[in-house]
Amino acid sequence: MFCVFGFQLRAQRALDTIETAAGKVVLYSNKTWSFLQVSTFDGIMNPRIHDQMKAQDPSFNHPWSNEVCFTSRNDMGKLKDTLWLCVNNETDQHFHMPAPGIVTSRYGPRNGRNHNGIDIDLETGDTIYATWSGKVRYAKYNDGGYGNLVIIRHPNGLETLYAHLSKFLVYPDQDIVAGEPIGLGGNTGRSYGSHLHFEIRFYDAPINPEEIIDFAAKELKSENLFVHRGLFRPGAKPTDYYEDHPAEVVQAPVVVRTPQVRYYKVRPGDTLTEIAARNGTTVAKLCQLNGIKPTTVLQLGRSLRVK
Repeated sequence: MFCVFGFQLRAQRALDTIETAAGKVVLYSNKTWSFLQVSTFDGIMNPRIHDQMKAQDPSFNHPWSNEVCFTSRNDMGKLKDTLWLCVNNETDQHFHMPAPGIVTSRYGPRNGRNHNGIDIDLETGDTIYATWSGKVRYAKYNDGGYGNLVIIRHPNGLETLYAHLSKFLVYPDQDIVAGEPIGLGGNTGRSYGSHLHFEIRFYDAPINPEEIIDFAAKELKSENLFVHRGLFRPGAKPTDYYEDHPAEVVQAPVVVRTPQVRYYKVRPGDTLTEIAARNGTTVAKLCQLNGIKPTTVLQLGRSLRVK
């Protein structure tokens, strides 16, 4: 007899997947399971950005694949105009550091090639977190040097890569909320010592993560990211490019922000402490916003205000 726990797709951490005669099954940390749904998603999470890319050159593409690490070879030299991305523009797009450690290796030339990301120190088994909300595109061992690799595509137009993991906590096509655990740090693949190799890519082209994130302060440098062809020169910074092309400097659009209210739906196994940590708040604040006590029993499916 088969039971399908439909609500479990995002309720608990995914531990493993197994093939059965009835299809692929996902096993969860609370000893439940569900069938893995076949995705028909086309990969376009930001239609505005995609339309602007196609308008600049029809060859730009960004397909979806769970099997291929990089899905396209877009020539960013074909970018004619500067595109604006607001990397923190949605309620569920709040930023979260992928790991709390210090930077041990930066983006740029290394050993005769370009190091396309940032290395963050950690111990094997440390938790790795989703930087923004999005959908898992890739979660498998990569024999190109990344080892156990998770790639998440985000509505802000970017993809983030988390490499050398010791364990996966997510599966392909899973929807992810910023700050959710996605894996455990490790030393798999072409790696010399436990660390997280973290990349930010736009249409499969690497961007220096330090153009977006202040890793010392553990926060975004700005909510605005201007995408132009100079951003993709190995080791280059946008400021370098704009000094040579002052006519292309653009001002950030004026964004009028209203106080945001955000809710969280209670999942099996949730506690107030876990919900507070996941949403960057405190138990006391949750109780104040929702008129409850720290000892209140949480009902499955209840919506709690977290902001």
